[in-house]
Amino acid sequence: MKISFLRRLFLATLIASQLSACAVVAVGGVAAGAAVMADRRTPAVQAIDKGIELEAENALAKRFGDNAHINVTSFNQKVLLTGEVKDADIKGEAGAYVKAMKNARSVFNELVIGPNSSYTSRANDSYLESKIKTQMVFTDQLPSNSMVIVAEGSSVYLMGILTQSEADLAKKIASNTNGVKDVYVYFDIISQEEKVRLEKQGKADQTQPSSPPKFQ
Repeated sequence: MKISFLRRLFLATLIASQLSACAVVAVGGVAAGAAVMADRRTPAVQAIDKGIELEAENALAKRFGDNAHINVTSFNQKVLLTGEVKDADIKGEAGAYVKAMKNARSVFNELVIGPNSSYTSRANDSYLESKIKTQMVFTDQLPSNSMVIVAEGSSVYLMGILTQSEADLAKKIASNTNGVKDVYVYFDIISQEEKVRLEKQGKADQTQPSSPPKFQ
């Protein structure tokens, strides 16, 4: 049973990594350019999102150590916090820290109070993310590079820049995936006309990342 699960996890992860390889590895200018164009965020906003994730995760890990397991996901400067924390004070402090970051447009604090998740639980979440990502990639009506999928404790969180029809389809696919308990969506909903414009120009303001706020 355990071997079968690990085999499924490996295969799903391999497929997902191959499907999205151009988004994370610059294999020539054409492939890299195609990955950027497929994302409805501007390259500058993509960089801001990555900066928010790195700065916040590093600061929170340093601050709380083993008292918390916090994942930070940023898309179009909307920030999602998932994972586990020891108590309500840590949850509140983590949320306040990210809200104070200059480039964080909004923060969704979905941290759970309880013990840190096990390796098996995290492996299952990774497998679930890979399954959903694979289905999204093979769905023609969905811009898979304009959204992000986060699984935590069998709950799935979706973020992205989508039209209402795309958002409904994405939620349906995630909800119908075996192993998913709940689906939460934090989409920026746009019109069909805005979709066309964003695919050419991007959406969020091209502001520069700021220094992370300091803990008091």
